[in-house]
This record gives sequence, structure tokens and C-alpha cells, in this order.
Amino acid sequence: MIHSTENDLHGDFLNFWDLIRIDPEKWVEEEYGNEGGGFWVVALIGRKVIYYNDIEEGFNISNYTIYGTIDDYVCNQDDLQCAMMNLFGLITFGGRIIGQAGPPVNL
Repeated sequence: MIHSTENDLHGDFLNFWDLIRIDPEKWVEEEYGNEGGGFWVVALIGRKVIYYNDIEEGFNISNYTIYGTIDDYVCNQDDLQCAMMNLFGLITFGGRIIGQAGPPVNL
């Protein structure tokens, strides 16, 4: 899934991915992650991670406070490119995921 996504990325999105991606690491998530020994984190920036949720079979963005521990469980079932672009949107569109309800974003 990771290699397939990387092949589809270009320009700013590929540069962004190259900056945030890490070799996949299993991280702890205490609500639902114990069953499979955690979830695979594939990217991080600041206090945000992108991880693969094998229960829901999708990628998600969550916060982390302690390296190695995902703070909150999310089950969006996004593909990696969607999760990466949402994280990019959090940075470039004022802290809101693209398509998320809320006040207008001033660009």
C-alpha cells in the first residue's frame, strides 16, 4: 500500500510525504490496539501520526503525546493518500481537515 501510494504522488505531495514518512513501526493504542499488538505508524509530524488501523483496514491521523503511543483511536478507513492529504491540509488550511465542517478558512 505504501509503495503504491508513493508511485502516485507528485510535486508538493511527494515532497511532503518524503518529509513525514518513517519506516513502519508498531505503536501502542490502549483502547483497541492491544488485540494486534498495536498499529503501524507510517508517518509523523509534530504531534500527529498517520497509522494503519488493521481492524478497520484504513489509515488514520491521530495525536500522540509520548513517542510510541497513539493517543486516540480513529476508524476512518482512508487510503494512505487520503490520510496524507488530510494531514497536509491540517498544515496548509489552518488546522482543519479538508471537507471537515467548521468556520470558513481564510486563504
